Amino acid sequence: MVKSLLLIEDDQRLAHMISEYLTDAGFDVTHASNGKDGLAHHNTAPDKAIILDLMLPDMDGLDICRKIRQHSNAPILMLTARGDAMDRVIGLELGADDYLPKPFEPRELLARLNAILRRTASEVNTKSAKVEILKFGRLEIDQRARQVSIDGQEISITGYQFDLLLALAQHAGRVLSREQIMDLVNGSKFDAFDRSIDVHISRIRHAIEENPKHPRRIITVRGAGYVFAKLQDDNP
Repeated sequence: MVKSLLLIEDDQRLAHMISEYLTDAGFDVTHASNGKDGLAHHNTAPDKAIILDLMLPDMDGLDICRKIRQHSNAPILMLTARGDAMDRVIGLELGADDYLPKPFEPRELLARLNAILRRTASEVNTKSAKVEILKFGRLEIDQRARQVSIDGQEISITGYQFDLLLALAQHAGRVLSREQIMDLVNGSKFDAFDRSIDVHISRIRHAIEENPKHPRRIITVRGAGYVFAKLQDDNP
């Protein structure tokens, strides 16, 4: 099955290499050489996966990521040649699903892209779940619709963040290491190693916790990982 992809990259040589490699891997690649054209194409195909360069001639990749996340949960893999790790953290906080520093091997790009697509697949494997909607007090997680709501109000998170939250919620009360969490969401081992998972957890906390600085639902267990806490007001 051919998978559609939008590549926003101003380096023509690199864009040609990526397009050729991913086409051979079964992707239908559309290339935009600047942010304006990239956003215009995204608006016509908002569900298409995106490879986004951080440094573009007309717009900053972080701004583009922010604009996309205002209305779309399309998978985003960000490319960055900057050495500052903070740019990568900001990209993840804005909703990018993963990042890859330049230079990189095409095989790693493909592996990370496929990992993102697995995470954000439209249907969730619910074989281990007995119910489609998990309820924890005011919080509801709808596995089939891939929606999170509090008091009936839908909460906006990325597809990857949904999978992380679901994995934690399905194992409520159990401490999970970063490696265990990544295994549950079919994630890359790089995520567990470079701690980018912590950024995604922080983003989820801002979406579902009343006080993200003092979370009650997703608790950090120092030296061990995270636990989705069961609270007294949770449904039985």
